[in-house]
Order: sequence, then structure tokens, then C-alpha cells
Amino acid sequence: MKLPYWVRGDTNAFFGFGVNVLVNVLTLTGLCLGVIRMPASDVFGVILPALGIALVAGNVYYTYLARKLAATENRSDVTAMPYGPSVPHMFIVIFVIMLPIYLTTKDPVAAWTAGIAWAFIIGVIVLIGAFVGPYIRKYAPKAALLGTLAGISITFISMNPAGNMWNHAWIALPVFGLLLVGLLTDVKLPFNIPIGLAALLAGTAIGWIGGVMSVPDVTAAAKDIAFAFPHLKVDLLIDGLKDMAPLLATAIPLGVYNFTEAMTNVESASTAGDRYNLRSVLLADGAGAVIGSCLGSPFPPAVYVGHPGWKAAGGRTGYSMATGVVIALLCFFGLFGLLGAIFPTAAIVPILLYIGLLIGAQAFQASPRAHAAAVVAALIPNIAQWATGQMDNALAAAGTTAAQVGTEALAGAGVVYDGLKTLGEGAILAGLVLGAIVAFIIDKRFWHAAVFAGSGAVLTFIGLIHAEKVQWNANGQVALGYLFLALVCVAFALTRPEPREPDPTEAAEPETVEATA
Repeated sequence: MKLPYWVRGDTNAFFGFGVNVLVNVLTLTGLCLGVIRMPASDVFGVILPALGIALVAGNVYYTYLARKLAATENRSDVTAMPYGPSVPHMFIVIFVIMLPIYLTTKDPVAAWTAGIAWAFIIGVIVLIGAFVGPYIRKYAPKAALLGTLAGISITFISMNPAGNMWNHAWIALPVFGLLLVGLLTDVKLPFNIPIGLAALLAGTAIGWIGGVMSVPDVTAAAKDIAFAFPHLKVDLLIDGLKDMAPLLATAIPLGVYNFTEAMTNVESASTAGDRYNLRSVLLADGAGAVIGSCLGSPFPPAVYVGHPGWKAAGGRTGYSMATGVVIALLCFFGLFGLLGAIFPTAAIVPILLYIGLLIGAQAFQASPRAHAAAVVAALIPNIAQWATGQMDNALAAAGTTAAQVGTEALAGAGVVYDGLKTLGEGAILAGLVLGAIVAFIIDKRFWHAAVFAGSGAVLTFIGLIHAEKVQWNANGQVALGYLFLALVCVAFALTRPEPREPDPTEAAEPETVEATA
């Protein structure tokens, strides 16, 4: 059987998936320039070309896997796995890793080196996950894994875009409405126009007609177009790894999430009829993050959700490779500055709010109904981390810190700063632990709950959660609290209660996957 490299359905899938990746790269470009205040030369000359290499290599590899599967099974309807920069990681590395360092040092390069080291650690963990991931996924409740992701989606993915949207709501809300209609209903646009492209163009038209955008800005951005090819930045990586202990509290749980999310995406593709080898996918994701970080990118790429959607749109093996190549060329030629001057921010960020809504909703939809409280429990540490980050940033803008203001003064104003700070440290892993404890207690599986509570005590004691850095006896009082909770669970386990009977609908609930990877 001769397999074509491009079919008509690849065009639809390319525009839908390509616009998704384009929006994500535009967003991370704006975050580097606007939040971390990185020099444009480093963003356009190093980070984006490095990301371009990772994206083109990954998408070409997944195209190869798809064609290999098609040849093995003698089928022409195999769809390649989509691949791009991970949205949750994009916001975490900016706001949790890089921004605090920048605000402390006022040195964007120091923040950048930490981000590169963090991405490298993520990649290594995902590579390890290719061998141990199935065991973690087997024993961690779905509510805990998805709940902590929902916490990220509600805070770091949704809130900042929502704020930007309401700055220019007259541009953003029509775009948001188009996305909701096109992505959450079965309503199609005339001529099957991709909804992502239509929404972006509509918002851009409104922005230009309304005078938000500027022709001189476009002209200035066009003058900055220059070709840049990536080169090794191992020196920056080594500098970042010298102080890697504080990075582990977020890198370890996000790395665990990465390979867990990849597993659910592979299962989703399998349900749609394309059975990919899990280890091949995880090794590719880990290698992409490692290669990108060695070239200077702090943004780990990953397999995206959406394979069944692109398959339904007619995409086969060509759309993925085309997306990787086109985005890479835009990165190499520094065109994202020009695109940022053409497309209003308010026309771009609604897709991120949609993604945040979808991820948050899926945490409840795909977890057992009885575990809804566990999902909420897993949310809370992430919300606490986001809230204290907002407090710290506001105080820094005022030229002070929480320590200078004083926790008593903050408490007098109704701000429980110390407790929220402790709760939010290592929020992703803390959310997973807390959500698992609640889920197992709901199921009356008290021995399992005790194990996770004991794990929480150990993780707290060494500083991976509820502490500012990894060290011995990082937070003894919280570790003791987890230990006492474990004893409570053991006491109830000794009564040998019957486990909760699963709801009849639980077996039929679909697997969930990250809305953007």
C-alpha cells in the first residue's frame, strides 16, 4: 500500500492544530518579553529557534511513527499524534520558576538559566517515566492527578488571560464566543473554516478597526526580522543546575504529570483506533525537553490532547509534520515579533481561557463523581501558590516584601499569608498527595490513605512540599501533621470497613487528557 504524505483532511487538521501551536508560541513569547523582561535578542535569537528545533524534530518523529503504524497494520487512516509546547508548563516555568528569581535579582538571565535547568530536569524525569510511569498511574487516584492539573488551569492558565481579556473585552469576548460555539458544540462554520483561525482573524479585524493596533509597531517589528539558528547553551544549563534543589519541588511532580498525561493521550489515540507504543511517546517527549533545554529553551514540549479530533477532521500523517516545519520556520526567521504586532493580545488569549476551562471541567467529568471533593482538595495548594505569588508581586511592585510588612499586619488585614505560603510550596505534588488522601478516605481505603499521608510527611520533611527549598527537616510541624493524619487513617483501617462500592456509571466514564499538553 502506497501511503500519501498529504490528504485533504490534513489541511483542516493543519489549520486547527497549527493555529493552536501558533497561539501558544505567541503567548510564551509575550511572557518572556513582558513578564521576565528578557532582551528580544535572547527571545528571538535563542529561545524560539531552540523551541523550533524541538518542535520540528518531534512532529517529524510522530509523523514517522504514524506512517510506520500505517504500514504495519496496512491502513491508510492512521493519524499522527499532535505535539507542541506544553501550556501548563509554559505558565509554571514563567510564573513559578522564572518570575520570582527575576523579581529578586532583577536579572532576566538568572531567571532564564533557572528555567532552562527546570526544563532539563522535566525532560530527565519524563525519560525515567518511560519505565516507571505506568506504576505511578496505577496507584494514584485519577482525581488527585487531574485535580492538581485543574488547579494549574484555574490559576496560572486561566486567570492571567482572563484579566487581559477584560482589558479589551470588546475584542476578546466575541473571539471567546466563537471558540465556545466551535469547540464545545457541533455547529460548523460555512465551508468548514477552522474555528481557531476564524476566531483569531475576527478578533484581529475588530482590534485593527478599533484602533488598538499600530502600523508603526508592525513596521518596527518587520525591521527586526532576522534569521537565527539555534546553538548549544550548555553553559547556561550548567549554571542553572548548580542551584537545582529549589527546582525539584515543581519539576518532579510536573515530570510525573507529563508522563501520566502522555499515557492518557496514548490511550485516547488507542480508543480512536491508533495504538501507539507508550514508551516511544514518552522517550520522545523527554528527549524533546532535554534537547530544547540544551539549546536554551525553558519550555518543554509534549504530546497534545486532540488526536481523536484531528482524526475526525480527516488529518492523517501530514498535518503534524507541516505544523512542526511551519512553526520552526517562523521561529528561525524571528517572525513571532511581527505576528505579535499584527494580532492583538485580546484576540489570542481567549483560546487560553478556553483551555483552562476545559482542563478544569475535565478533572470533575473524568473522575468518579464521589471523588469531587478530592478534586477540590487537589486544587487548593495550587490556588494558594497562585494567591501568594500575586501578593508577593504586588508587594514587590510597591517596593516591599511580606517580611517587611510583617505577617501580623497582613493577618490584621485578613491576609493569611504564612499559612497560604506554606500550603502552596510544591503545590503540584502537594495537591496530588492531598487529593489522593481525600479520594482514598472517600473510598474507605484507609491503608492507601495512610500510605499517601506518610508520603506527605516524608516529602514535607525533606522539603519537596510545604517548604521553600529541599533540605533535611524542612518543615517539621507540617510533617508531623501528615504523620498524625496517617495514624488516624491506620486507626480506621484496623476496623476493616468495606470499601465504597463504585457507582455503576464510573466504569463508563472516559479517560481524560490535558486540553493542550
